[in-house]
Amino acid sequence: MSNILSVKLKLVYCLLPLQHHYQNKLKLAIIGQSLFGQEVYSNLRKQGHKVVGVFTVPDKDGKADPLAVAAEKEGTPVFKFPRWRVKGNPIPEVVDAYKAVGAELNVMPFCSQFIPMNVIDHPKHGSIIYHPSILPLHRGASAINWTLIHGDKKAGFTVFWADDGLDTGPILLQRECDVEPNDTVDTLYNRFLFPEGIKAMVESVQLIADGKAPRIPQPEEGASYEGIQKKSNAKVNLAQPAEAIHNWIRGHDKVPGAWTVIDGQSVTLYGSSMLGGSVPEGQPLDIEGASQAARVTKNGLILYGTDGKALLVKNLQFEDGKMIPASKYFSSGESASVELTDDEKTMAEEIRNIWKGILSNVPAIEDTTDFFKSGAASMDVVRLVEEVKQKCAGVQLQNEDVYMATTFQDFIQMFVRKLRGEDQEEELVVDYATKDINNMTVKMPYQCFINGKFEDSENGKTYDSISPSDGSVSRMTTLTLCSCTEIFHNGPWGKMNPRDRGSLLYRLADLMEEHQEELATIESIDSGAVYTLALKTHVGMSIQTFRYFAGWCDKIQGKTIPINQARPNRNLTFTKKEPLGVCAIVIPWNYPLMMLAWKSAACLAAGNTLVLKPAQVTPLTALKFAELSVKAGIPKGVINILPGSGGMVGQRLSEHPDIRKLGFTGSTPIGKQIMKSCAVSNLKKVSLELGGKSPLLIFSDCDMDKAVRMGMSSVYFNKGENCIAAGRLFVEESIHDEFIHRVVGLDRSVIMGVRLPSGFFMEPTVFTDVEDHMFIAKEESFGPVMVVSKFKDGDVDGVLQRANDTEYGLASGVFTRDINKAMYVSERLEAGTVFVNTYNKTDVASPFGGFKQSGFGKDLGEDALMEYLKTKAVTVEY
Repeated sequence: MSNILSVKLKLVYCLLPLQHHYQNKLKLAIIGQSLFGQEVYSNLRKQGHKVVGVFTVPDKDGKADPLAVAAEKEGTPVFKFPRWRVKGNPIPEVVDAYKAVGAELNVMPFCSQFIPMNVIDHPKHGSIIYHPSILPLHRGASAINWTLIHGDKKAGFTVFWADDGLDTGPILLQRECDVEPNDTVDTLYNRFLFPEGIKAMVESVQLIADGKAPRIPQPEEGASYEGIQKKSNAKVNLAQPAEAIHNWIRGHDKVPGAWTVIDGQSVTLYGSSMLGGSVPEGQPLDIEGASQAARVTKNGLILYGTDGKALLVKNLQFEDGKMIPASKYFSSGESASVELTDDEKTMAEEIRNIWKGILSNVPAIEDTTDFFKSGAASMDVVRLVEEVKQKCAGVQLQNEDVYMATTFQDFIQMFVRKLRGEDQEEELVVDYATKDINNMTVKMPYQCFINGKFEDSENGKTYDSISPSDGSVSRMTTLTLCSCTEIFHNGPWGKMNPRDRGSLLYRLADLMEEHQEELATIESIDSGAVYTLALKTHVGMSIQTFRYFAGWCDKIQGKTIPINQARPNRNLTFTKKEPLGVCAIVIPWNYPLMMLAWKSAACLAAGNTLVLKPAQVTPLTALKFAELSVKAGIPKGVINILPGSGGMVGQRLSEHPDIRKLGFTGSTPIGKQIMKSCAVSNLKKVSLELGGKSPLLIFSDCDMDKAVRMGMSSVYFNKGENCIAAGRLFVEESIHDEFIHRVVGLDRSVIMGVRLPSGFFMEPTVFTDVEDHMFIAKEESFGPVMVVSKFKDGDVDGVLQRANDTEYGLASGVFTRDINKAMYVSERLEAGTVFVNTYNKTDVASPFGGFKQSGFGKDLGEDALMEYLKTKAVTVEY
């Protein structure tokens, strides 16, 4: 029988109930343990199967296994046998107790006990087991570890029929996934093996119930068995290539932990990743058995393999259980203890009570009590962090902080330093990509910005950001969110004095202005924008937007409402405007910094924290903005920037249960998908600024010079990459030919006067005589393409009908000297913005947003502020 791997792992997924319900049901015995066993049990019950008995492990340190807790709560019979056999023989009373429940199938999720064969074979349908490898590869208890240690490119799990061998039974179902370069036991389990494994166990039971479950004999070809990995045999051999060292470390992270000897003591290594390119400078450190001296750098501990290649280790843990950032190795003992004030002593006692509630098996919480040596697991870390946050609002505590301060005394010292803000004085460490351009050297951050720090993703993923102006490449980092849920918190930002919050946003705007040339240059090379336009519009309007919303911070107020009085008592009813909490923002590539500003400024002014995903192809100004936000004094965790693809990062933001609002600018199909994901996840608030096919109506009584000039601007502004670009021009028949003649003449002079550089550019284009049924008359071009249709002289209502015959409704325009006609047309155009005798005239104080399938919600103006606030009504009787 399989002794399936049982480890303490950090849970970051929350499974949704399985959706399908079937007619055939079974009576089941669940034999297993852990959160995995609990989720399998719960989901099988939701599917209508009857669990007649749960067989799990005895309580440990007075705490029941999660499977036992769930089953006991629902009244399911629970058996906690310490063992099933003695000296290899089944215990009769244990077997009899099992047989008495009358199970038709044994389901064994995460079973760590050896179960006798007369129990395995007893039910009508036998027994099925979950194993975390693609059998017959990696039979045995440490399958996940060995998958990583061997550097396998594929991982997965198997649900198989139990027999008397070690993971040798026939296969019922298998699933596989890719192994990422820096996956650990934790990440691989949490990302795939845990959530998909639970679904597979439930699916397997239903296949058996329906009589459709296969029994595929395991081949012996490719079969392997590796021993159990324990701390005693997890020492890393440093005399081998770097990738082998990296695989060994990540294959033991977090359980049981790969270790080496430094200065005579065992030190466990966590958070390994391969290094490419140049290695940062650092202080040398001799490590037993290493081919050359390691280096302690600002990024962590650099280790070298025998092939001369390097890897980076982020955290170190010593024999006493204390964990530190590897970059702090030479300064880990330098911090002096802080003396607590009376208020801080009171808080310390409240935290002591929280520890006592979690470590219920410990008689008393002393200063030297170690959280983990007292029996705490990773889920207890989550509980500790959340309970301390609730008790002491405003403290930015993370799970990793508990691992760094494991004794109660160290934890209180760490807590007090955070409470006082001492941890915010750390100098910001930025790795830059540099480029000499525009008579300056621009310095561009390229890592994720999380909780006030620039850092690589935990899975080590990178991608190339290509400049459309010359095809040059900047290396970027992309993030998998499942490993970073602890960054999402509202912290003190929403509780800060609003004027102080406004002062910080004003300071941020000042810094953006101070760096406007650098920002405009980065914007130009990243998005292909003309530098002067980037300086005036992309950056200039971004600065204006932050200043505008900074002024709103102390003007967010509710109102009193007269209601019917309940005599003889009276009532006072008033409303409050409160921040939503954590807000996600997903922006496009055409105005990278300006779209950031339009949404982020309102979000931050309202008191929310921000998780922003820039477009995958234009992340550079967002990351430079993050650097400036630190210089402005914006608290850690308030602004987080996550580069990466929409399919990965954007989708995770849509689904994330801690996010309460998502603002999106982009295409209509993606907007629909985001809205669906937001609804299914936690019904988060959504605002969408989507596609457009904005009509521009040019009447014969217009100012022709202005109509031609503004008509061209309405299409070609920002290379036509403009959400409100006039997607279709309707020109009155009597002036149509003259209008086209003037446009084409100016168009040619523009093209001939500009030498197109190498890169990705398209020449301005004009289509005439476009009919309503044509594709270009209906769909957004999003490029320098003018689409012109004519309409009959005097047919105002007819052209209005044609202009409104679209599912889009973002913007529109009309050119006429007749004010009555202008007002008549503007009232009947179905669009969120109407321009009269002008175009592209947006202002930070004027609300911007669309109708119909161009979305809903507003950017800019007071309306945008309301998108990031919730209204609370309070009624007081007196």
